[in-house]
Amino acid sequence: MEHRKLGKDGQLVSALGLGCMGMSFAYGPTDDAESLRVLRRYLELGGNFLDTAEIYGPYKNEELLGRFLREVPRASVVVATKFGFRVGPGGVRSVDSSPENVRRACEGSLKRLGIETIDLYYQHRVDPNVPIEETVGAMAGLVAAGKVRMIGLSEAGPETLRRAAKVHPIAALQSEYSLWSREVEVNGVLATCRELGITFIPYSPLGRGFLTGAIQKLEDLDATDWRRTNPRFGEKALQENLKLAAAVKELASEKSVTPAQLALAWVLAQGEDVIPIPGTKRVRYLEDNMAALQVKLTESDRKKIAERLAKIQVVGERYTPDMMALVQRA
Repeated sequence: MEHRKLGKDGQLVSALGLGCMGMSFAYGPTDDAESLRVLRRYLELGGNFLDTAEIYGPYKNEELLGRFLREVPRASVVVATKFGFRVGPGGVRSVDSSPENVRRACEGSLKRLGIETIDLYYQHRVDPNVPIEETVGAMAGLVAAGKVRMIGLSEAGPETLRRAAKVHPIAALQSEYSLWSREVEVNGVLATCRELGITFIPYSPLGRGFLTGAIQKLEDLDATDWRRTNPRFGEKALQENLKLAAAVKELASEKSVTPAQLALAWVLAQGEDVIPIPGTKRVRYLEDNMAALQVKLTESDRKKIAERLAKIQVVGERYTPDMMALVQRA
């Protein structure tokens, strides 16, 4: 298993992490027994980097991981989780990165996960109402108290990253990045991470499953699937975006790999400081994803991918307007 480093002096983790959100949240019906099998198989295949969040469920995903963590030696896994919201009556969520909420959320996550220390603790979204210095200061306090080892941010822009790094070293930044979400290449986020020695953690490196080719029409998604509300999966946008999925499939066929493997191999090839965290809740998809580590793209392969996909325009925003408002673009 190839390993990559978190931050300048951080822990080594498997080059392919595992996003756990879909096991409990957002993508239709879930099956805890199968999800636990996925987690066990991931470790068997050499993986060790698990990603969750307080808001996934909410709380259910951390509880599921807590069940799994009781089965395995603590040192065998690196656990990342996130805070940044409060859940009110009726499940209404509000952004809150106040120092008080940082500490409250950490205690809850530690309890649900059943661990003494969170390896990597992210701010899930930048809070426009709380200076980043205050939030990172509170996170640094958790490090000093031994409750957190490393800290990270998610969907933060370059200026926020620089301000945060002046308060405490930032080990990782998590943002969406894939063959259909490449904004971080042009808005300065990826360059700023490299300037500051921050490891870049792409979530949804398979385009929320779209790049695998498994989603051809809206009806392929369960009625409860969150993606039905995502602009890129809207009926008209989906039909246009299928051109991209078809191109990925053709490129993968030329390389004798699956579309998922090609898409993940492309992200992995972007640098040793990039650690994608594809999510899945099924063992067969996990095994397909992990096989991407064996796929090596040549310079010619990468040029061909770039040329083919440059001709295709992605239609639709990554999120609805209210959620996009929490994504820092610059």
